[in-house]
Amino acid sequence: MGLYTRFCSGVIFPLHEKLKSHDSVARLHELEKSQYLPRPQIEAIQTQHLKDFLTDIGTHVPYFRDLFKQLGFDPASCRSAEDLQRLPFMNKSVIRENVDALKADDAGPLSRYNTGGSSGEPLIFYIGKARKSHDVASKWRATRWSNVDIGDPEIVLWGSPIELGAQDRVKAIRDRLLRSWLLPAFQMSDDKVREMLAQIRAVRPKMLFGYPSALAHIAEKARAWNIPMNDLGIKVAFVTSEMLYDHQKQSISEIFGCPVANGYGARDAGFIAHQCSHGRLHISAEDIVVETIDADGRPVGPGKPGEIVITHTATRDFPFVRYRTGDVGVLGTEECSCGIKLPVLAEVQGRTTDFVVAADGTVIHALALIYTVRDLPGVQRFKIIQHSLERTEVMVVVDERFGDGERLRIRRDFAARLGERVQVEINEVPEIPREKSGKNRYVVSHVKR
Repeated sequence: MGLYTRFCSGVIFPLHEKLKSHDSVARLHELEKSQYLPRPQIEAIQTQHLKDFLTDIGTHVPYFRDLFKQLGFDPASCRSAEDLQRLPFMNKSVIRENVDALKADDAGPLSRYNTGGSSGEPLIFYIGKARKSHDVASKWRATRWSNVDIGDPEIVLWGSPIELGAQDRVKAIRDRLLRSWLLPAFQMSDDKVREMLAQIRAVRPKMLFGYPSALAHIAEKARAWNIPMNDLGIKVAFVTSEMLYDHQKQSISEIFGCPVANGYGARDAGFIAHQCSHGRLHISAEDIVVETIDADGRPVGPGKPGEIVITHTATRDFPFVRYRTGDVGVLGTEECSCGIKLPVLAEVQGRTTDFVVAADGTVIHALALIYTVRDLPGVQRFKIIQHSLERTEVMVVVDERFGDGERLRIRRDFAARLGERVQVEINEVPEIPREKSGKNRYVVSHVKR
């Protein structure tokens, strides 16, 4: 580790977190100690955190205070994660119907988030400082698993408006100090990709971070244009937010000359699992309980596929308890040979995000369209279908708040991204048809790239 990286990870970033009143550094130290403990000790830590968490929300969160009273559930009686099975599941509908009641009556500052999720259903929820600290610490721990650290040069290929829309002068200075460069993943035209490849070559980062689809796309462009990218000393490419397919992993690894480390999580459910140097996804089990269930809500146990259900004990300000993610995964049956004793998530079948293609051939990350629709008043669910370069359909399930102004916004924003001549059809429907897999995809493009 270089001297400047040590300064960033040991001084600059901890100071940044302290100024934000985050206890990320203390949490990191705890996590780095617990990850090597024998499995029974990790389970004991998880159980204690779970018991404290349930007791806390049973006192301070109106929704759970009423629920526990109704069920006769005593959090003090919690002896293991299995006791969670006495509680009902949460899903997006539960959160939408109880947003205010899910806020702790003594909550500190809360940040509002809005996510479409893999089902295309907009969801408003809140995150407190404890959850933010946990997310930072768990990601930081996983970064070190790949022998890189905060302060090592980093290229981030991302598309969230939370990050892209908040690049004020202070954040820009912070990123320069930490040697992190943020590139927008919305547009993937040939000109934009050439600029990205040139910047990556100029920065010579130690790590990449972004959507697997975006990193794979620019990797394949580098291959096609005979631009070498495997001589830069990149140590790892971290990918998250989408399903990582084998062909994407192969392209990223071959072109950039580095291993690919996958991460599983979501903005609502948190950072759930990260991949170690041996290629296994380790669950952040100190604070996160992962269950897998069948179609009837019964536990399926390790080794069998089931829907992933999350309980996050660092979410006391706005709790996620037995939250159904809609993703299908398989819990591992064996410990990883890397030495980390955290339980393994052996397989994940999760979200995918397509690209769409503008009329002039520009390849655009589908999130550029998703963010327009999901944030509109009155939109309950949505699906965007690009039938051709000339025609894109927007299917929406709406309520009375959705009107002419919202339709105009969709057409205006889509025209700006896809082209003025593209026909944008907005169809209000009672329901969004599902894919054959049973999941809902919020963007489908039938245009070949």
